[in-house]
Amino acid sequence: MRLERIGWAEHASPAEPELRRRLEAEGFSVSLWSDRPYAHYAPHSHDHDESLWVVEGEIAFGANGAEYRLGPGDRLMLPRGTVHTADAGSEGATYLIGER
Repeated sequence: MRLERIGWAEHASPAEPELRRRLEAEGFSVSLWSDRPYAHYAPHSHDHDESLWVVEGEIAFGANGAEYRLGPGDRLMLPRGTVHTADAGSEGATYLIGER
């Protein structure tokens, strides 16, 4: 897995059950997470790969000197060990977290 943002390019709006199904089909354990408006996560890393898929709201991740802004349907591939920050937008963010 490599660090990358994958933008939503489908015509239909992203639906949580379908995004969950896709993550599970890729071998991820999936949980739904919601952040309050302007929630902030200080620099940290994980000992597993993550795929974060936004259902509602907006969130920005900082990693390797770059910023990755995500809105509904956008996805972030976050390899294990990547030090990153996260900042939810003005309306918060709801997203699926896939771990493997």
